[in-house]
Amino acid sequence: MRYIVVFLSLAITFITNSAALASDAAFFKGIEGQWSGPGEIVAGKYKGTKFVCTFDGSNPKKDIGMIIDGTCRVGVFSQKMSAHITKKAGKYKGAFLDGAKGEGMDVTGGRYTQNRIIVDILRNELKGVMVVNLNDKNQMKGTISVRHNGKLIPVIGMNLSRLDSKSVTGSVN
Repeated sequence: MRYIVVFLSLAITFITNSAALASDAAFFKGIEGQWSGPGEIVAGKYKGTKFVCTFDGSNPKKDIGMIIDGTCRVGVFSQKMSAHITKKAGKYKGAFLDGAKGEGMDVTGGRYTQNRIIVDILRNELKGVMVVNLNDKNQMKGTISVRHNGKLIPVIGMNLSRLDSKSVTGSVN
């Protein structure tokens, strides 16, 4: 169950609110504000489990990246979620919860293209990616996949909506 919680934290960490941002800096800027939405575990032992997450997003003062704080709820159970991800020297790094040395996961890399970010995740032998596609200014669809026998297997799907009136338009250069 703990890995599911970690995957849920990944799903909430890459929220954005603009469908045509030209840079990852603008993409990350778009996470500022309040977000919430449903998700579902789509594979594995907990397949069919539905959850709801709510969080606040902000940006680090000096680096390109994001900071997420909030909770995800499955039934009557809630779990605190947090993430800190930055881009330094062209590479994404960060930690979810307390990172792979604790009970979380590490971000070990990533790629950005307009309207999509793909982040590499790692915990011990478990490797995977999170892909975020933007639907419009106030909605995002995310998928967490893990590598198994050389293939990426989708494990979690999520749709989040903006709760506040903040929006980011244009790009950051």
